[in-house]
Amino acid sequence: MEPVAPGTPVTLRDVAAASGVSVSTASRALDERGNAPKSAAAAHVRKVAEQLGYRRNSFASSLRRGETRTLGVLVPRLSDTVMALMFEALERAAAGRGYFAMVATSGDDPDDERRAAETLLGRNVDGLILATARLDDELPRLLRQRGVAHALVLRTDGESPSAIGDDEVGGYLAVRHLIDLGHRDIAVVTGPDFTSTGTARLQGARKAFDEAGIKPRKEWLIAAGYGIENGYSAGETLLAGHARKRPTAIFAANDNIAMGVMAAAHHHHITIADDLALVGYNDTPLSARLPTPLTSVRVPLDQIAATAIDLIVNPGAEPHIRRSMPTLIPRQSSGGPVHFRGKPAQR
Repeated sequence: MEPVAPGTPVTLRDVAAASGVSVSTASRALDERGNAPKSAAAAHVRKVAEQLGYRRNSFASSLRRGETRTLGVLVPRLSDTVMALMFEALERAAAGRGYFAMVATSGDDPDDERRAAETLLGRNVDGLILATARLDDELPRLLRQRGVAHALVLRTDGESPSAIGDDEVGGYLAVRHLIDLGHRDIAVVTGPDFTSTGTARLQGARKAFDEAGIKPRKEWLIAAGYGIENGYSAGETLLAGHARKRPTAIFAANDNIAMGVMAAAHHHHITIADDLALVGYNDTPLSARLPTPLTSVRVPLDQIAATAIDLIVNPGAEPHIRRSMPTLIPRQSSGGPVHFRGKPAQR
């Protein structure tokens, strides 16, 4: 193999010549869009390219095709574990389709979100994936009007292409689990009422209550933020000594809320699992490693990510709102049955 002079950029023609193939054959072998052939000859070309130090200018080749093979991902914040995990799943799914994913954060302010979206569009991305959460968000409508390829993940406005977990089913599974354990005094701490996730998980919880003939106390249905501090505040409201009666079980609509409830319970000397059953949502990695492992509803993020990429790569495909099924993962925090020999356990 004839070495390329030091300092001289290695071209595709150099790789082809060193491999003993045509330029077009070398180009196909080095295709980064997931279409590269799997033959021994193609593998030889890729090995030669690596030995020569060849770096394909994928940006230039994409521009020639009228695309950048780049997707913009907009999330409220990466300090949120679920958002970080969602972006990582999107990054993997995008790479599998030959795309590169770049992320921008927007907070919860609609104006900041639009500015962040315009920043990504200014980078000539081929599409936007939005993990922002407000039901009153105007950005999806504006993107539809402008014909910008986009998809929503973990939320939906009912109109734009969306890849979501079935939050209503997830809320149902969580509360049904507590009911099946014998609980009737159940509180629900949902996410903000301006989110599709919060409202859908509450709808699922209500369905489980209705099936069991349980009418939950109004003051035990609390809409909060999705942070640990929001869970702690809700836990204080539900568990403080001044509360006239406290629930025997709580469904927290995400794991952060559940961890805040755990902290409030500890503050009031209430033992999770023994004195209070608790179920979270999202099954984040920490949930299984807590001192009292947290029962949680697992959301298939990799499946949702792959679906979101498909909605952008194949615009117009039906259905345009696709739901992935969650799974309840029982652990210690929900405790055991509250009935023993036909008598209610004392709590």
